[in-house]
Amino acid sequence: MTTAVLDIGKSNVKLVLLDDAGGTLAVRSRANTVLPGPPFPHHDVAAIEAWLLGALASLPERAAIAAIVPVAHGCAAALVAGDALVLPLLDYEYDGPDATAAGCDVVADPFGESFTPPLPLGLVIGRQLFWLRERFPEALARADTLLVNPQFWAWRLSGVAAAEVTSLGSHSGLWRPAARDWSQFVRRMDLLRLMPKLRPAWDTLGPLRPEIAAATGLDPACRVVCGAHDSNASFLAHRATRAPPFTVISSGTWTIVMAAGAPLARLHAARDMLANVDVFGDPVPTARFMGGREFAAVAGDAAGSAATLADAARVMARGTLVRPAFVRGSGPFAAQQGAIIGPPPETAGERVALADLYLALVSDVMLDLLGAHPPFIVEGPAATAPVFLAALAALRPGAAVIASEDGTGTGAGALLLAGWGRVAPRAAAGGRVEALPGMMPYRQHWRRLSAPVAG
Repeated sequence: MTTAVLDIGKSNVKLVLLDDAGGTLAVRSRANTVLPGPPFPHHDVAAIEAWLLGALASLPERAAIAAIVPVAHGCAAALVAGDALVLPLLDYEYDGPDATAAGCDVVADPFGESFTPPLPLGLVIGRQLFWLRERFPEALARADTLLVNPQFWAWRLSGVAAAEVTSLGSHSGLWRPAARDWSQFVRRMDLLRLMPKLRPAWDTLGPLRPEIAAATGLDPACRVVCGAHDSNASFLAHRATRAPPFTVISSGTWTIVMAAGAPLARLHAARDMLANVDVFGDPVPTARFMGGREFAAVAGDAAGSAATLADAARVMARGTLVRPAFVRGSGPFAAQQGAIIGPPPETAGERVALADLYLALVSDVMLDLLGAHPPFIVEGPAATAPVFLAALAALRPGAAVIASEDGTGTGAGALLLAGWGRVAPRAAAGGRVEALPGMMPYRQHWRRLSAPVAG
């Protein structure tokens, strides 16, 4: 039997077919496009669903798929009445919620309870909902259910509504991680009436809707699993086999550092730090920045090129570096303006190396801010970037930096959810990384130009 993982990222949507050993049998993907409106920029749910049905129908031996596990970025929520959306899923890069942010902050829980920083745009689901109530009060009044992104797709596949803690605990303002309870914001906004029953991420919500089984050729008994926030699926693959302390650096559109065993007291709202919640309901100190977007801003047209340690050495010898940051509202340097300082890179490889050095330096700051402990396990695209890995190893002398070999990033965790209680977790494979020479003097120069930096 096989498992299909539906991975809804900010930039791309993927469907990954895995065998019971975690091997990848097939991958389908498409861009996650945003419609400009009306009534506001939003996810193209209809297009994703049509693509998903076609992708499922195209999978080899699709009748052998025993389970579908949705994982998704956390910053989207659906308001539903009956079997239909009452409003589209707002795109979190839309700035509409900024207009009512001050009013929202009055009713929001303090950071020390929600561990949700006051992020701009629509990066906090609570701020999205507050703005929607101001702009579309009739629609919000019609809604009978609120579903966060992974559980929205689980509902579309199974017809069963559920709430789940990794999704609720992803800087939504809807959950109090340490208290393991709904936020006061939920109660003050009368949102509790919309919340489905809490279910574990590994729960089977039900079989496929009959019309989906018929359209795809999947077994009608195929199970739909509740699902999880994408970074927490990556984290689970390690949490299930390691006792804290350890740290997972999950890369993609976002670089998310999840530091098991670090103290919640070190979290600082102004530095884009927060508490995620793992599948067991435990808070996990987290820091993040939009690493994929920052990489693209630095690498430009060279982004698809390979970079070597020799490329990095030449960049460092010239003293070229990147001062943060290029993405608004993201990361520990969110208030600063990014720039490339020093002689420009001469080749595509050098430009990619410069971007990777920069991402390693920002990741190093986040590790310091969190008080994160090794081993440092790198997931996603950064796990195949030799300059990033070698730079990070140099910046954490004596600590183990491990490049995960899980190519899907979320696949191993999703497979555990599908086989919960039946499949024994396996320690993720990965190799230790050698350090890049000369990195510490380069870091000292970069930190002087990139202040303020808190240790």
